[in-house]
Amino acid sequence: MNNYGLLILAFIGGVFLALQGGLNAQLGVLLRNPLLASLVAFFSSTIFALIFILFNFKSLPTNFQIKTIPFYLWFTGGFFSVIGISLYYYTIPKLGISTMISIGLCGQLIFAVIAGSYGWLNLPLEPITLKKTIGIASMILGIVLINIK
Repeated sequence: MNNYGLLILAFIGGVFLALQGGLNAQLGVLLRNPLLASLVAFFSSTIFALIFILFNFKSLPTNFQIKTIPFYLWFTGGFFSVIGISLYYYTIPKLGISTMISIGLCGQLIFAVIAGSYGWLNLPLEPITLKKTIGIASMILGIVLINIK
């Protein structure tokens, strides 16, 4: 797949994340508990992931592959996911979806730039450049403009 195709998929992924955030925030309000909404969302996500795996099944990882995975990787992503998603479900009804998503994306982008500049999480090094700094400043200005009442 070429770079344009990947960019389109990334954009669609962002739309889907905003959709699920809005829908599951409604579920959290109706259930009166954003953590319970997260549980329902992750349970249904597990079911859908299992269905997708069944249709795209190639092979199971070997015992050797499983043993080389650090213990913490089995749980930390899920832990951070449930905290982040539950915070989305909690704050969307209080702040509004555009405010929450814009501020949430700002947090993601700032963390990603810092993590990339240091190579955290075993990711490739991506130095902080003047372009990135201008981009972050522009994004912050855009968030301010989006959220001015």
